[in-house]
Amino acid sequence: MIKKLQHNDIEVAKNIRTVFQASYKIEAALLQAVDFPPLQRPLEGYVQSSTAFFGYLKDTELAGVVEISHNTNFTHINSLVVHPDFFRQGIARKLLEFVFETFDSHLFVVETGLENGPATALYIKFGFKEVNQWDTDHGIRKIKFECRMDR
Repeated sequence: MIKKLQHNDIEVAKNIRTVFQASYKIEAALLQAVDFPPLQRPLEGYVQSSTAFFGYLKDTELAGVVEISHNTNFTHINSLVVHPDFFRQGIARKLLEFVFETFDSHLFVVETGLENGPATALYIKFGFKEVNQWDTDHGIRKIKFECRMDR
């Protein structure tokens, strides 16, 4: 089940952060990143965020989270994370399908580390096209994808 998460609630924010931390530790290893900014996001960064968070619950456990910014021009997938205990169960795919079904956009945008093979493969499978690559100040090569929809 996927539901909107009330990230302003401190306990909900703690659960969101737990999933992000576990997932981003794996991504940092994939990217061979020593200094990985997503791992430094404080709890307040979730509680006070202006973005929307949606969680995939497996039984009662938060297994995955997608963080969204949406406006009249496009929907930005700020983050899409799955707890490692739930890898390879189709949760990221289900969250991405949810985003496409829920947000009435002509353009969806997402960024990830270039060496994050699982994420890159997922986005390409869903029709995202590469639009840019660049190096961050933290030495990570990033890739930006866009997916245009005729609605």
